[in-house]
Amino acid sequence: MTRTVSFSLAVLMGLASAGAALAAGDPEAGEKIFQTKCKVCHQIGPGAKNFVGPELNGLNGRKAGSLEGYTFSDAMKNSGLTWDEATFKEYIKNPKAKVPGIKMIFAGLPKESDQDNLFAFLSSFDASGTKK
Repeated sequence: MTRTVSFSLAVLMGLASAGAALAAGDPEAGEKIFQTKCKVCHQIGPGAKNFVGPELNGLNGRKAGSLEGYTFSDAMKNSGLTWDEATFKEYIKNPKAKVPGIKMIFAGLPKESDQDNLFAFLSSFDASGTKK
């Protein structure tokens, strides 16, 4: 009986953690957000280049304002941010509130689901632009 209970708990815990990972964001929905809200200034994927804004390959884990070849504002270079999910979501909700003095002209994404989905999409690319 104890083995059955232990096994059942392990299975339930595994399912719960898998569900939590899936709830973090939908990369396909994030791609749609990128296409409508971000693509006008940013590129991502193979061959992406700096444009109005920096290319976004390998964003997750990158120190803000450090991408080679893009001229960031002093505010972004001195922000002390490193991009991870929590930092990105706080930033993209209202960029100028998070880092006053930045060049980015974007009102933000107020919906948490949009933030989750966009981060999931951006995180699916490594620094070379290859999908993980």
